[in-house]
Amino acid sequence: RKLFFFRKAPSDAYVVLKTNLDQPLQNFTVCLRSYTDLTRPYSLFSYATKAQDNEILLFKPKPGEYRFYVGGKFVTFRVPEGRGDWEHVWASWEAGTGGKPWPRKGLQRGYTVGVEAAMLLGQEQDAFGGGFDLYNSFSGELADVYLWDVGLSPDKMRAAYLSLRLPPALLAWKSLSYEAKGDVVVKP
Repeated sequence: RKLFFFRKAPSDAYVVLKTNLDQPLQNFTVCLRSYTDLTRPYSLFSYATKAQDNEILLFKPKPGEYRFYVGGKFVTFRVPEGRGDWEHVWASWEAGTGGKPWPRKGLQRGYTVGVEAAMLLGQEQDAFGGGFDLYNSFSGELADVYLWDVGLSPDKMRAAYLSLRLPPALLAWKSLSYEAKGDVVVKP
């Protein structure tokens, strides 16, 4: 198992994720694991298009809270703060209902996520592929990054969390195509 180690904070380091996305997303599920001691705001997963910089964004503004953006709008989730352990984050969204996170919250019903995207780990994009605020950068370790073009059910999320059989993904950790930029180390 490998992981991305973002060594400094604040930093301009990030990882570009590459996939062949050829149709707009009507549904999706994104997940990843992170390990950090940061207490300031930071970005985990950023998917930007030329029309919308926060097309999909997993952002942690403070301990115990996540913001999940779709099409520039967001919902906030409060979670129990970990005890210095890995955090496993899942977010699922369906255009027909405007959401499917647990607990359920509605967001951008009927919206379609654009295709031509820059997908990054460790930085929030304020412009397509850039416009970084270094004080929103991630520092720590990231692993197990996945993006599906379906809204996974809680049972399938639980199975994936337990490393059981996973459905085919647009981005799959074991076959991830990426490019590390700046001070990011890939560790076994």
